[in-house]
Amino acid sequence: MEHLRIGFFTEIYRPVVNGVVASVEGLAEGLRSRGHSVYCFAPRMPGYSETDGPVFRMPSLPLPTRTPYRLTLPLVSRRNLNGVIKHLSVVHVHSPFITGWMGLRYARRYGVPLVYTYHTQLEAYAHYIPFERNATQFAAAVLTRAFANLADTVVVPTPAMAARLRDLGVHARIEIVPSGIDVARFAMGRRDEALRARLGATPGDRILLSVGRLAKEKNLELLVRALACARDPSLKLILAGEGPLRFRLTALARECDVGGQVRFLGSVAREELPDLYASADAFAMPSITETQGLVLAEALAAGAHVIASDAAQTRDVLAGAGSVVSPTPEAFATAFRIVPLEPEVLRIEAAHRAAERFSLDRQTERILGLYAGLRRRRIA
Repeated sequence: MEHLRIGFFTEIYRPVVNGVVASVEGLAEGLRSRGHSVYCFAPRMPGYSETDGPVFRMPSLPLPTRTPYRLTLPLVSRRNLNGVIKHLSVVHVHSPFITGWMGLRYARRYGVPLVYTYHTQLEAYAHYIPFERNATQFAAAVLTRAFANLADTVVVPTPAMAARLRDLGVHARIEIVPSGIDVARFAMGRRDEALRARLGATPGDRILLSVGRLAKEKNLELLVRALACARDPSLKLILAGEGPLRFRLTALARECDVGGQVRFLGSVAREELPDLYASADAFAMPSITETQGLVLAEALAAGAHVIASDAAQTRDVLAGAGSVVSPTPEAFATAFRIVPLEPEVLRIEAAHRAAERFSLDRQTERILGLYAGLRRRRIA
């Protein structure tokens, strides 16, 4: 295959830690491993400088809400325009905001294919915008539809999200390509009794793990209320991640009289996650707003016992390898009570098999095939 020069345009990138950033970085790594060049265009983050990979930072401003994200200013130096953007083979955008429209403009100007990956259900984040909620959700849906219909292809990670976009009125070509992870690395995770002890578990305790941003859209209050509903002091809830909801969750745990059963780890380095997943007795994900949920794939690869809120995209990811329950405290509490104390071999094997669908190699192969097809159509 010819050498490709691929331009990624993303509103969210390092040092932010979330599923979108992990997905973008994973795909870039996969493409580079095949010998292609990937150039990331992202907003400048104060106090942060790159440690690897060709990344071009654009000026940015803080947003009016409490968030680590930035408002990108669509300014690219003449050197980067002439030296990089004019020679791109494909423009791949990861946001329908300013960086996405920049990518669209350059794709049209230089006659190259435009691919848009739909990472986020924007309407689920309406609470971050200081306007009336219904109006904000409507505007998010309109933006998603308008931008997606301008792309040559829209990539979604699950069949549920393909159906969602069709419901929104997207008529552009849609390809289902799950976001990839390093399956082998997460499969190397091992149950570590010393780690369990550091997490506060004593013999006979069962650890319930959640990994992700502590934010309203993740529905984490449900886990605390479920813990209280379960009325089982042997259950320990471990929350790995940071975010604006931490103080509310801490207060809620005290209000529900389970403060001693909840522990906040803060941000956890990705290299520490495999053993963390494998050392938990269950991985719990209450969110219903994901497009895929990269942490679900990671937990499966580590052989975790997964308990997740019932949503179409979650069922797509788990493919029967985990438990889906109603997103209520009572339903999660029931699932928590029957979590086994010892790992079950058959469950672990099923989780590993389900995780194979999310390998970076598979994602990279699918995306390269997509790029090649779009380029052939352009040439023809």
